[in-house]
Amino acid sequence: MSTAIFSIRSGPGGDSLMLPLVRRTREPFLDRWALPGGWLGAAEGLDSAASRTLEETTALTPSYLEQLYAFGDVDRSPTRVVSVVYWAMLRQDHVEEQRAAAAPAPNVEWFDVDGLPELAFDHNRIVDYAVWRLRNKVGYSRIAAGLLPDRFTLTELREVYELVLGRRLDPSNFRRLIETSEDLIPTEEFRTGKHRPARLYRYDAELSAA
Repeated sequence: MSTAIFSIRSGPGGDSLMLPLVRRTREPFLDRWALPGGWLGAAEGLDSAASRTLEETTALTPSYLEQLYAFGDVDRSPTRVVSVVYWAMLRQDHVEEQRAAAAPAPNVEWFDVDGLPELAFDHNRIVDYAVWRLRNKVGYSRIAAGLLPDRFTLTELREVYELVLGRRLDPSNFRRLIETSEDLIPTEEFRTGKHRPARLYRYDAELSAA
């Protein structure tokens, strides 16, 4: 099993959509970067195995987890291996909290999804598919909630959409579109800063992110 887990993280060039990779410590593909994962236990469900292997390899627990696809090309591994792959999301603030609460995961680094090295097995293809799935789904669901704090401004929400989609969005059009969403709830809280106070919003917790 493998999992592509996405988060918004800050780097030298600003915020970007990133995911953690694990450096392999054995053959095949010794020292090559790969998606976190592991073997399915004999008495273990798929969702449980995805959560367990992700936590064991990266010390991370996702905000959102969904089965992505099964990859089973004959030549994807020196021995015949079929991988059930999951994709997941984790809020930026939760990444730092979880990393601070656990021992540092060995051989783990975060990479920009648009700047990956050559990965082990067919993991570049898997990441490409996961990114395509995320970018498609963000247009018709509230999947971005998995990358946001509990309360956020519309500007912060738009910036998450832009990072996921990889392109700029018109602020006025985005505001008009998003304010018609039935699962986006305005709060009575405001965030103050250099500009005028910005209202904070939240997603309706009773509705599914899918």
